Amino acid sequence: MRAMRAEKFSGYEGLKLVDRPKPSVSDGRVLLRMTAAGVTPLDHTILSGQFHGSKAPLVLGNEGAGVVQAGGGTAFPVGSRVMFFGMYGAFEDGTYSEWVAVRKEDLCLIPDNVDDVSAAGIPVAYLTAQVALTRAGFRAGKTVLAPAIGGSIGNAVTQLARALGAKHAMSSTTNHAKADKAKALGFNEVIDTSLETLSDGVRRITGGYGADVVIDGIGGAVLSEALGALAVEGSLTTLGYSASRKTTINVTDLIVPQASIRSLNMFLQPQAARADAWSVIVPLLQSGAIKPIVAKTFPLAEAADALRYLVEGRPFGRVVLTI
Repeated sequence: MRAMRAEKFSGYEGLKLVDRPKPSVSDGRVLLRMTAAGVTPLDHTILSGQFHGSKAPLVLGNEGAGVVQAGGGTAFPVGSRVMFFGMYGAFEDGTYSEWVAVRKEDLCLIPDNVDDVSAAGIPVAYLTAQVALTRAGFRAGKTVLAPAIGGSIGNAVTQLARALGAKHAMSSTTNHAKADKAKALGFNEVIDTSLETLSDGVRRITGGYGADVVIDGIGGAVLSEALGALAVEGSLTTLGYSASRKTTINVTDLIVPQASIRSLNMFLQPQAARADAWSVIVPLLQSGAIKPIVAKTFPLAEAADALRYLVEGRPFGRVVLTI
């Protein structure tokens, strides 16, 4: 079978198309014929040698969609379309491959109204978003900020918060073009930080109140700026660092509103937390209340180009490999 494997963690040139043995079905594993794989910033972090614990050679990709071929039992019969996320592509070979043997507990049936390409970009973004919202104590009526509307986490959090009854579901962008695109897609509470600061935008939208919940997948200066937008007793969850791993904060942004900051690592979440998240996400997908946005697809053999487009092109929406 074909797979895109990082022969070494040296950047784009380290990713090669290789021929690998087809995996066999073992206890607790389900054999999938892959149809699509999501491309994430984590894939680039690993390929660049900046992620702890990953070892080359390694087939990248920790989310995707496929069709069950064997081992699914009655829960996932042969021919079922499924999507999944897990340790794949980080601590074992991943989804940039024609076949993958996936842990049964990682699988979720794809709703009939969702195509495989869209489904491949759902698990990481929406599971992370829902788990983060739950851990932050989100409930209907709260105000939520998730910076970067064009990014996977920012968009997923915004859609979920809006669908689940947030008083305000806010996001941001750094340029007019993305702000216009967001508005055209129905995102009406997006702050254009080329025109105003993140904190000023949040205060404007909320009438001075601020954000009860901030979910930040960007890091760097964005995290620091988002702290200044917190409401009294608000919380910020940091879960990504696509801009930078380092930042400087003004501690009074936490002290004055008696706010808090916490982190989230999806690899450490128990199966029950992911199952609970899927139980929220799937009905919203079925109803059309949330809808993943795909910016561009690439064939499997062009995985390096797909990663480059994601990181350097900064598209609005997900990048997906078709297999």
